[in-house]
Amino acid sequence: MKALSRQQLRRGFTILELLVAMAITTIIVTVLVGVTSVAIDAWTRSRSEVRAARQAKAAVDTLAKDFEAMVSRKGNSFQWLYAKTETDLPGPNSLKSSNAADLIFFTAATDRYEGKINTVDDKGGDVSGVSWRLGYQDPLAGTNTNYSTFALYRLLVNPDETFNTLLGKTNLKTAFGANSAKVTDVGNFVCENIYQFTLTFNVEVQKTNSTTRILVPVTLGTSSSQLKQFEVFGTGLVVASTPSSAVTLDELKAGRIASAQISLTVLTDFGVNQAKVRTFKSDAELAKFMSANSFQYSKVVELPGL
Repeated sequence: MKALSRQQLRRGFTILELLVAMAITTIIVTVLVGVTSVAIDAWTRSRSEVRAARQAKAAVDTLAKDFEAMVSRKGNSFQWLYAKTETDLPGPNSLKSSNAADLIFFTAATDRYEGKINTVDDKGGDVSGVSWRLGYQDPLAGTNTNYSTFALYRLLVNPDETFNTLLGKTNLKTAFGANSAKVTDVGNFVCENIYQFTLTFNVEVQKTNSTTRILVPVTLGTSSSQLKQFEVFGTGLVVASTPSSAVTLDELKAGRIASAQISLTVLTDFGVNQAKVRTFKSDAELAKFMSANSFQYSKVVELPGL
């Protein structure tokens, strides 16, 4: 066998071979970085969606339970439900909430004496006043700080206080008095990043001199097709106009609420943080931002007892 020379044994890679190897390595690394980036983005978005879903579910389920146990009595002049779109919508100037309902009604909530069962504080009542409101503040501090976000709050008034101060009133907003300012207290926090809180009441209307029944959706909001305020009294519904040409205003007022639809828009954490530092030049730009950084959730609650 021919022995190899010392020069042949010392031979290494040529420049061309090194360049080819570097090019192949660069391609592989680029592909891996791209795949990893896509995977991280997908994981981040999935994580945001799961968190948003958890936030929305907590709010929707709690409000749905309140609605399912809603209390109303006919044949009197008392107010049983007050719902109005907030005049001053919460949020920074760069991203005001698109809709936020101020809601007060009566319910037989199961947590009306939470932590006080079988104690002297349990007076035995089963009807509580409840108020829901969307705010923009730090959920822990209760004030506007660098950590402020859209937050949904629920204030439940114990049955004994409800009986003494709220039942039998013709104006729940006024009757709530000092409690109205307490709705957004830290202890009443339900969940955060709720950018939009919209209510739609589906009213079953009996046509005059007819057996025909029509279901009319009444949505609270700021647009021309929505109503600013919706109230339920023992004598019937109080609305300023009818959103449907199929029924008259008097027919709508004589109707009954068949169901309530709860609609929430939940922002991602990234969306909330971006909203604090950027401005939007047009509605189209805002719509694109919301589409990429928010999720929509809704639930219809049947109200057969009303």
